[in-house]
Amino acid sequence: MFKKIALTSLLLFLLAIPLGCEDMDDNAVPSSLSVKDFVWKGMNLYYLWQEDVPDLADNRFANQTELNTFTATFSTPEALFNHLRVPAPTDRFSVIYSDYTVLEGVLSGNTLNNGMDYGLKYTDNSETTLFGWVRYIIPNSDASTKNIQRGDIFYAIDGVPLNNDNYRTLLANNTYTVNLANYSLNAGVVTLTPTGESITLTKTSLAENPILLSTVINQGTHNIGYLMYNGFYSSYDSQLNTVFGSLISQNVTDLVLDLRYNSGGSIATATKLASMITGQFSGQLFAKQQWNAKAQAYFEDTNPGQLQNKFVSGLNGLQLNKVYILTSKSSASASELVINCLKPYINVVQIGDVTTGKNVGSITLYDSPTFNKSNVNPSHKYAMQPIVLKIVNKEGFGEYTTGITPNTSIPENFNNLGILGDVNEPLLSAAINQIIGSGKMAPPVPDVFIRDFVDSKSIHPLGSEMYLENK
Repeated sequence: MFKKIALTSLLLFLLAIPLGCEDMDDNAVPSSLSVKDFVWKGMNLYYLWQEDVPDLADNRFANQTELNTFTATFSTPEALFNHLRVPAPTDRFSVIYSDYTVLEGVLSGNTLNNGMDYGLKYTDNSETTLFGWVRYIIPNSDASTKNIQRGDIFYAIDGVPLNNDNYRTLLANNTYTVNLANYSLNAGVVTLTPTGESITLTKTSLAENPILLSTVINQGTHNIGYLMYNGFYSSYDSQLNTVFGSLISQNVTDLVLDLRYNSGGSIATATKLASMITGQFSGQLFAKQQWNAKAQAYFEDTNPGQLQNKFVSGLNGLQLNKVYILTSKSSASASELVINCLKPYINVVQIGDVTTGKNVGSITLYDSPTFNKSNVNPSHKYAMQPIVLKIVNKEGFGEYTTGITPNTSIPENFNNLGILGDVNEPLLSAAINQIIGSGKMAPPVPDVFIRDFVDSKSIHPLGSEMYLENK
């Protein structure tokens, strides 16, 4: 998986953009096609790659009857939606939900969750067998009451070994038993040895506070703030601002921002976080949005300010000219936005691993006259989250679809994971050593290491989403 960028009247503006199939006749949309009609019209208006999809062309259908005939050929709204998407890897992120309450929960960090945040890796180059490892435990969750912790390895769920065909099904169950193992790595091949231990976990409705850790580390003349921030959820913006107020009161001189498990979220929240790291750039351009051709042209003609995200005033700002950001392959979307869009203003020192590479964002579309949640169609609960924009920094750069490469490469190593927030944890230690100029070298990158294939957030369709929140 965010309360939302200042897009006052965004949907009303876009209603004035010419919708394809403009010369609709008087034939109504049959109730059996209402959801599919919503899918086509929403994608035609908003989809970032609308011009690249022949069946979304503005002149594709002469009237409503032709559109009805076309949408009727698809068995489900999902089938139509997937037909209208450009193939991956261009679009890896657009999704449709049959129940928008589930979609809204994911976007706000409220999900059915047992509290075990994990990554999954392949055991060898055959890319068949998987194993999992625990990245952290969410406080106040079922897992927080069980004997399971960061660094634990599991090879099976309910006694069934994990592979690339069954992991989604096994880990989707509301209650499951995690079967633990020891592992060894030799020439790129992982050997798993079951320990006989198992932990049963149950998912409950859980709101994850993205502020997992916040502390100040005193190192000589340096008061180093450390913040592990795991999701850009706008409902926690006030708490985030309070954390930065606390850092200011403790005379923080440097900041280590840990985004290694942060797969993204609200663009508005990302803008606020950047404003709290700095504070000296209030009102200046932070990021620019690039929409499809007809939406972009309309904004530029009517209200070009809608395309800009500016540093926010009135927040607790550290006034920093340098920030240290910890990343992994799981750092995505809004996390990458913060890194890329801060770079023209301050020195961003990135430590860890290459990020995901998601430079595009989405909005939630409901089946209503304005595609907003007002007057939503009561006959169903479908909603879409299509990619509608690309984000670039003030210099116009946003080409990082293969990820953002760190200044110092330190992939997480099972042989020395460390405790999050501890000064000896490898990524944090590397940042501290650079801050204080200790002269200590970063730990060498292993000759063989295995990046996560997927993690507990990206396993879900919206796991690495970056989005605008509609007012």
